[in-house]
Amino acid sequence: MTPDLYCVMGNPVEHSKSPWIHARFAQLTGQQLHYGKRLVPVDGFVRGVREFRAEGGKGCNITVPFKFESPALATRMTPRAQLAQASNTLRFDGDEVIADNTDGVGLVNDIRQNAGVDLRGLDLLLAGAGGAAAGVLGPLIEAAPRRIVVANRTRAKADALIARHAQVAQSHGVELAAVDLDGLQGAFDVVVNATASSMSGAGVPVPAGVLKPGALACDMMYGPAAQGFTDWAREHGAVARDGLGMLVEQAAESFLFWRGVRPPSAQVLAELRATLP
Repeated sequence: MTPDLYCVMGNPVEHSKSPWIHARFAQLTGQQLHYGKRLVPVDGFVRGVREFRAEGGKGCNITVPFKFESPALATRMTPRAQLAQASNTLRFDGDEVIADNTDGVGLVNDIRQNAGVDLRGLDLLLAGAGGAAAGVLGPLIEAAPRRIVVANRTRAKADALIARHAQVAQSHGVELAAVDLDGLQGAFDVVVNATASSMSGAGVPVPAGVLKPGALACDMMYGPAAQGFTDWAREHGAVARDGLGMLVEQAAESFLFWRGVRPPSAQVLAELRATLP
């Protein structure tokens, strides 16, 4: 039997752990698939997807810088992709292209299942209001914390993000607020860094005072890029967590979206961590 074709598309993409993750998912669930990497020119995303479909591709993950372009290719979007206005997962069903966004549910599943933190009733700080934050805010709201504050260097971007999520926040009884980073006050049970600070090597974007004693501090990056943030969190009494668990959990949601089978993500996360320095 010829295995079904999947891939991750992005620029850059060479560093991606997704092929290893999905190959392991396939082994553990008995699914026949091949998952590769596709380096796509920054102006060639639409062509890249078209060519992959012509080769028989069944679906793909989308990484930077194309997550905001991918919804335009969809004939249908899941509610979470619509809310995020970005997609990291495409599924090809005949002539139909279905777009999903698994980033946010991946983050929430990692916090709940792997970090063991129930978000219900907690105070949560989301630092950043760009694409990464847009992808995770909806599922964070659905996890029913008491309050989410979105802090961003440009206040207007934070305002726009929470305005788009106001209805879902109201329906879940979650208080939602926006502040600029310079005006940030108060302490939080959970802090999520969705800024580009780790990727760019910049300093931690929030003061240590945002951390309640024993708070969970999550960076959406992993590996060396997250080291500065996780070191800072530990130095100030927080429980630090990088984005590797989110990476595996969002991949598990993509796998479920494509194959209808949920892989053993906790096992694969443990195996992946064991391979890293």
